[in-house]
Amino acid sequence: MNEMGRPAMKFGVFLGPEHDPGNNPTWDLERDLQLIEHLDRIGFDEAFIGEHHSSGWEIISSPELFIAAAAQRTRNIKLATGVISLPYHHPLMVAERITLLDHLTRGRLVVGVGPGALPSDAAMMGLDYTSLRERMEESLEAILALFTQDGVVDRKTDWFELRQAQLQMLPYTRPHPEIAVTAVVSPAGANLAGKYGLPMLALAAASPAGSKVLASHWDMYREQLAKCGFPEPSRADWRLVSCVHVAPTRAEAERQVAYGIDKAAKYALRDASFLKAVYDTSGLAPGAPWLDVFRASQLGVVGSPEDVIEHIEYMQELSGGYGTHLIRVLDWANPRDTQDSYELFAREVAPHFQGSAARRVENWNTFSSSEADFQKALKAANTRAQQRYEHSRDASA
Repeated sequence: MNEMGRPAMKFGVFLGPEHDPGNNPTWDLERDLQLIEHLDRIGFDEAFIGEHHSSGWEIISSPELFIAAAAQRTRNIKLATGVISLPYHHPLMVAERITLLDHLTRGRLVVGVGPGALPSDAAMMGLDYTSLRERMEESLEAILALFTQDGVVDRKTDWFELRQAQLQMLPYTRPHPEIAVTAVVSPAGANLAGKYGLPMLALAAASPAGSKVLASHWDMYREQLAKCGFPEPSRADWRLVSCVHVAPTRAEAERQVAYGIDKAAKYALRDASFLKAVYDTSGLAPGAPWLDVFRASQLGVVGSPEDVIEHIEYMQELSGGYGTHLIRVLDWANPRDTQDSYELFAREVAPHFQGSAARRVENWNTFSSSEADFQKALKAANTRAQQRYEHSRDASA
């Protein structure tokens, strides 16, 4: 709780990851692990790890394997799948891996689930990309049944079957680890999360299309929860994602992201229709500096701690309030500046939303405004000590 008695805001990262395909992949993965270690040391709450199978940029194919490695290097940070693409896996295998990982992390696991983000992933597996949302819903229902239903589970769909299925051990977290459902632009994610009483993960919250539906997603979510007999949701359970790079000054932040923004932006802004909309609404011409295009895209913020605070406050206002802000990790600054950005965020941005520095500031203000009185007291104490010394010397003489 913060000073006002409200839950303190939490902070984490959403690590795709997004690395230049020309890099050494072994070293990129090691840097990702080192980043999670760094975030754990400086007090970040969560790290979501993606699942992708194509593009050459987002090279973690199994978030579960990565989390198992990261869990051995960290102590407190929660480690999350961001997300498991449910249509790519048999639901029994997903439930079994979640259970195992929940034990290995001693309950530090959060399970983000989604239909799969990249059409190229689905194409390689011969899947119809338009059917993935329906498959995700079928899979999620079966996984929850495996976690919560007594006895055995039987299910048959056009793509998987469960015959007398049962987990051979229960999760470390009962009845199961926290499961968060992606809600991007369509209403499907909000309705699915509400149907099963699960929290939402807004991956596109900082995009123009995603920001427009934030408020309506929350309304849909509340309606579906009520319809399915669940209590009123807490906004503290809602996670939103945006890009952030912070440095002591805006100019320094801009200088730091100049290191790699040309390559990073080409992947982050690869959607041609989205990019065209950015150009059309901003008045920028194709070929404009990528930093200008990024700012016009509204995907996040590059600036000082004050700029970042303003950005998060804007997202709070836009959404109506949420509990966890996840920073989308981009390779746009060098590794040292990237780590420094998160450290500065933890030191100067997070306390603004968590109230963790409020009592210190209050104490300093009281102390500094009373300095004149303290000096009088100190002078009086010194005078008294001198008088006592002289009195005792006279008495002994």
